[in-house]
Amino acid sequence: MKMEKVKNRMLLFGVGAFGYGLIEVLWRGYTHWSMLGAGGICFMFFGAISEKFKKAGLLFKSLIGSGFITAIEFIFGVIFNLILKKNVWDYSKMPLNVVGQICAPYSCLWVLLSLVGIPFAGRVNKRLQKENQ
Repeated sequence: MKMEKVKNRMLLFGVGAFGYGLIEVLWRGYTHWSMLGAGGICFMFFGAISEKFKKAGLLFKSLIGSGFITAIEFIFGVIFNLILKKNVWDYSKMPLNVVGQICAPYSCLWVLLSLVGIPFAGRVNKRLQKENQ
């Protein structure tokens, strides 16, 4: 992989980590460092969705984004909440939850986040690519 691509992905990761951390602080008043990693990974994926599915509709891309965020949330939840016992979040009282780590209401919220995040990641990605030319 070229250094420009590595640099671009690291910048996307940083934007996602900062952005998601800020969203969490605004939403629930605090965050955990692991959520910065999850946000960075998801924003990098948003950039990839924007690139790979250029002609697809935004709702379709957002459904893919929500599925990815939900999967990352489940993986991080199993690691940080169940295995390491960090108690970062607990959805066990939410409807349609899976072992308290993911739930349908938040997966729907991730669709909304993706509706905004994917176009934004696409713009950031394009700008980074232009700077590398």
